[in-house]
Amino acid sequence: MVAAGTILLIEDEEEIADLLKMYFEKEGFRLVHALTGEGGLERFAARDARVVLLDIGLPGMDGIEVCRRIRSASDVPVIMLTARDGEVDTVVGLEIGADDYVTKPFSPRELVARVKAVLRRSEERPVRAHVKTVGEFTIDSGRREVTMPDGTTARPTAREFDLLWHLIEHRGLALSRPQILEAVWGYDYFGESRTVDVHIRQLRKKLAGIPIETVWGIGYRIDG
Repeated sequence: MVAAGTILLIEDEEEIADLLKMYFEKEGFRLVHALTGEGGLERFAARDARVVLLDIGLPGMDGIEVCRRIRSASDVPVIMLTARDGEVDTVVGLEIGADDYVTKPFSPRELVARVKAVLRRSEERPVRAHVKTVGEFTIDSGRREVTMPDGTTARPTAREFDLLWHLIEHRGLALSRPQILEAVWGYDYFGESRTVDVHIRQLRKKLAGIPIETVWGIGYRIDG
């Protein structure tokens, strides 16, 4: 029995897969490996994975398309694995709903820590529903949705909603990117503040007019 559950790794480099298998099994996880995007989707449909580790540069169907298809069907946490020169692809991956990304070469220990943090945050959902208002927006933590000023409903991704809710709970305070990463993503700051910036940009796009302010030199604040 594998107490910690299943991790699905979609990665075309066998050496990386073998290394990660060793590290994750030490932590009580089962690691299921697919070499291609198509194979990864088949395994995703057949197994109840707790986290998907997804390489962007896959042969055939790339990681961006795989992420898009997974996200259309599930809120399972997705962590992208990307080369250092893949900045554009990384940003696109986050925009379509990936929860996090790690650049190659990476420390297996750091990746295990990221997975544990993502799981911890994704499973710490509020038991009681709360409804808060920000200006003309109504945010419902139970339904995890936002009612827009025109009465329509928006459903941010799980990570976007967690970020929005954290800003609202600290309304009026300027929060730094490291503070947001630790609180919302659940790990210490590794210098990858782009993760926060992309999610803020997506919130502003989906919730046009939401009063999230950029505090230059610090981070972000929500008022209203």
